Amino acid sequence: MAISNFKKKIAVFLSGEGSNLKNLYKFSKTKRSKFTIHLVISNKKNAKGILFSKSKKIKSYSIGKKMSVFEKNSLLLIREENIDIICLAGFMRILSKEFVQKCKIPIINIHPSLLPKYKGLHTHARAIKNKDQFSGCTAHHVTSKLDAGKIILQKKVKILKKDNEITLSKKILKVEHQIYPIALNKIC
Repeated sequence: MAISNFKKKIAVFLSGEGSNLKNLYKFSKTKRSKFTIHLVISNKKNAKGILFSKSKKIKSYSIGKKMSVFEKNSLLLIREENIDIICLAGFMRILSKEFVQKCKIPIINIHPSLLPKYKGLHTHARAIKNKDQFSGCTAHHVTSKLDAGKIILQKKVKILKKDNEITLSKKILKVEHQIYPIALNKIC
């Protein structure tokens, strides 16, 4: 029996720099990757992540700021391109319940906290304020409830007394880059 070389087609949603996109793209070029970045969609016209994806000849779209327009057009693109999985990578908007239900493919996210702790924004500030010993990141399935989907993978980071939001953010981003491609490979 022949082993299939089929790689899952991934769409990445982003709003900014695209560091997780760059990392997923780099991993996708390795032999152990079970996926390929096929489509990148941003809700921001000048997102640096879009410039990166265009430089790599990945189909890339910036779709208006209005969420209803973004979701409608994204769904059309996802179906047109036969996308298997959506990865949220620094996508700073909340997808509607209707979008999640209509999508009918897995949507995953990387969140900068050890879920279920610190859903939403300002995770680093909240962890420091509460004098937590650890923070980290979580790759999880997206559901209609904010940061509440099934956890795929988590990794802890020790919070040092000298840490502030910026230093903790940088440490956690490094860990995000470690676990997100592994989590995506796992669900492929």
